[in-house]
Amino acid sequence: MDQEAATAISPRKIRIANAVFFFVSGFGYTTWTSRIPDIMQHLQLNKAQLGAALFALPIGLIITLPITSRLLSIFSSNRIMLIGAVAFNIMLAVLGYADQYWQFIIILLFFGSSRNLLNLSTNTQAVGVQGFYSKSIITTFHGIWSLATLSGVAVCWIVKYFNVPTTWHFLSVSIVLCILSFVFFPNTLHQKPEPKENKPIFLLPDKALVKFAIICFAAMACENVMYDWNGVYLRNAVHVSETNITTGYLVFMIAVAAGRFIGDRLIGRWGIKRLFITSGALILAGFALAILLPHLISAVAGFGLIGLGVSCMVPLVYSAAGKSKTMSGGPGIAAVSTIGYLGFLFVPPFVGFVAQAASLRIAFAIIALLGFVIIWMSSKIRAEE
Repeated sequence: MDQEAATAISPRKIRIANAVFFFVSGFGYTTWTSRIPDIMQHLQLNKAQLGAALFALPIGLIITLPITSRLLSIFSSNRIMLIGAVAFNIMLAVLGYADQYWQFIIILLFFGSSRNLLNLSTNTQAVGVQGFYSKSIITTFHGIWSLATLSGVAVCWIVKYFNVPTTWHFLSVSIVLCILSFVFFPNTLHQKPEPKENKPIFLLPDKALVKFAIICFAAMACENVMYDWNGVYLRNAVHVSETNITTGYLVFMIAVAAGRFIGDRLIGRWGIKRLFITSGALILAGFALAILLPHLISAVAGFGLIGLGVSCMVPLVYSAAGKSKTMSGGPGIAAVSTIGYLGFLFVPPFVGFVAQAASLRIAFAIIALLGFVIIWMSSKIRAEE
């Protein structure tokens, strides 16, 4: 079935099927990140060792980038998406069986590779599905991803309450997500692959987009620090009970999901510059609250502020880059996202090294400075941008 004949299924069914794969990606990823404190304890890792292990994720992703790009130019994105979903969930299940540090690192390497395979193909599908609609639906897919991560945290809270081992948690989730992938795959969009021209794998933003790229870097760094270190911070710096470790993660994801669903209204009232400055202030205030008042309620409230702060920034940066007058839409978005992804992937491991050398509160204080960076860069945005 080619894209032109896809309406035989109906755009609505295709949209639902693509949304399911966004759900698979979000739920699987948050299943892993919500159990990081337990894996850290099981393998008896210190903060530096965890930080070093987390480097395997971006390495796996970067290695796979040109491979995934090549595959998408040869095969339909829905086939790559299914392969990515299955591989992603297999690696999630295997993560629960890691008993040695070296095993943990190798599995994370392949976990990062499979996640890249799934995410790039899923977003390629989303662009194709958008073609059936006159209004924008891209942000809705990312909203589904946020709801999936929220659901994953809620499930994690339940399984931890009943003391379900990480091994069984990961295995059961991976089986369910694989079943979902196979059930909804027939309704996904078959796209004729378009061979790509020889272009650089990594594009850099031009002068007009540099400030947006820096904002994207800071926002994605703060977001992924929350994914990877939220629970560890509550356990080691706040010293909460085991049953409350997931609470901060849950509040953070609720805030992210809520922010993404109200963001369109706020951008219409405030404009991008004011919204960015407010977001930077929320991130800064959230980190300050968690650092200066290391208690359960204040730390969790701080994580909620950070969630609101990061929620709308990346989609709005991509939107601004796509409307750039100096770079065409695709290259502009690619250039900004390249810089942003560096923050998403490499800053969380940096937190581990600083935390081991000093403390996790000091590491968070350094990351909090990214709130200032966002405010500063946002103040330079002109009205016409």
